[in-house]
Amino acid sequence: MSIRPWVVVETPDSRGLRRITIGGETVGTAWSSSELRRTLGRHGYPERMDLDDPASICWRGGGSGTWPDRAWRRRSVMALMVAGLLASMIFNVVIGWPDASGALTFAQRITGVLFVLSGVVLGVAAIAAVDYWGRRHVKASGAIVLLGVIIVLATDGLLLLLWFEEKEYTRYLLVYLPAFCWSIWALCLLVRQKSWKGLPQPKTFAAGVVATALLTAVSLAYSTMYQPAAAPMHFTLKAEFGKAWEDNRLPFVHVPLTLYMKNTGGIPVYIINDIYTVRGRIAEYSGGEEDLLTEWRESVGKQGSGEGEAELYVDRLEYTTISSGRFRHSGDSLDVGQEYALKRVFQIPRDVGYDTVSVDLRVSYMRKDRGRLDVGEFSTPHPSWNERTPRYYCEPVVCGGQLVYRGRVRHNNNLINVTRKPRHVTAVWSPDGLFISSISSFAFNYSGVGDYEEERRELERYGAARARADAEVPVAELLASAGV
Repeated sequence: MSIRPWVVVETPDSRGLRRITIGGETVGTAWSSSELRRTLGRHGYPERMDLDDPASICWRGGGSGTWPDRAWRRRSVMALMVAGLLASMIFNVVIGWPDASGALTFAQRITGVLFVLSGVVLGVAAIAAVDYWGRRHVKASGAIVLLGVIIVLATDGLLLLLWFEEKEYTRYLLVYLPAFCWSIWALCLLVRQKSWKGLPQPKTFAAGVVATALLTAVSLAYSTMYQPAAAPMHFTLKAEFGKAWEDNRLPFVHVPLTLYMKNTGGIPVYIINDIYTVRGRIAEYSGGEEDLLTEWRESVGKQGSGEGEAELYVDRLEYTTISSGRFRHSGDSLDVGQEYALKRVFQIPRDVGYDTVSVDLRVSYMRKDRGRLDVGEFSTPHPSWNERTPRYYCEPVVCGGQLVYRGRVRHNNNLINVTRKPRHVTAVWSPDGLFISSISSFAFNYSGVGDYEEERRELERYGAARARADAEVPVAELLASAGV
């Protein structure tokens, strides 16, 4: 019979794992007697050897029946830890990828990249969790798992803080609320086990975690608050009448009209809505016997009067729409420095009774660094008189004729999207001067029911604004330029 080296089974550690040495050399570890037999079998010991034979095995800290490991409990904790880390990994990548790949500004792309990288770290932490609740071949596995849990706690805590601003239900809430609770449980467990003990320099690890957290916080603050507010936004609009021309074949005068816009700011924009309206003005004249305030009250008090301009010698103003149309299509974009001009010609009779002709150009727009508009959906008009679209239908006797544009808008910081209900941009246009632009979470309806405070808040959040230009000329000047 050959003589084999003496086997020593060490005292169970805090997890019930016992180290096995043969001839003074560590050959493995075991959670149970069956694992011990497999390890000894790989080194030439018989499968059915007597584990209680003191001539073959030396037991320290308990005999062959001392196996304190609770495998089901350890594996359950490991499975729950891995599941939480993997779910958070997927969620962080879902949050960060749209910004990392498509954000307009550099700061927002950095924020997206940080979330994607945090997802990678969480994936590594999930692998480390298997080792930490297993044989612990890697000394730093516990610290890596701790880092992953801290990332989950920080990101989901941030999402909850953003959610509390509006307290709106979103399906993503069912992800980051349980994940936040999970991270608190996991952090308490890892701190209690002092999972960072395997690190050679735990203070350096802690300093790295703090530095990373500060960098992430600064990046988020810059991308969500400072950068959108600091970027300038300027919009130039012009409206001008040209020289009129007489048409000998018709009793009309042709009046050229030039409309112009330019993005003179530092941010591209979406055109949400626009309208130009040419109106003729008729007024009654007086000798100025009454004071200015009286003249103004009478002008405003007359049904169908204009906007109530106050002129001493002019009373009872009446405006008639001569021409109305679109300048650009809803959903079009205007990049930095880009300009656009439109020339139109409208007609007025030679013997027209108007005193003046005016043009009013209005444009509403939204900054592209604040949100991304679903242009394909938004650019499709929905006529209000079309009964085949019940959602937008309105009886012509009530609404006349209107075009409704509506599309989904997503904030360029995806953290906002996952903590808010979906927002939609709505634009309503009509040639009679109706010009409405709004952003809200409410379904479209003609009843006017909605949260106007939310609309104002969302318009500001997405950087929506309006620009206006106007011009007015005497009809006598137009007729003189045409030689009438």
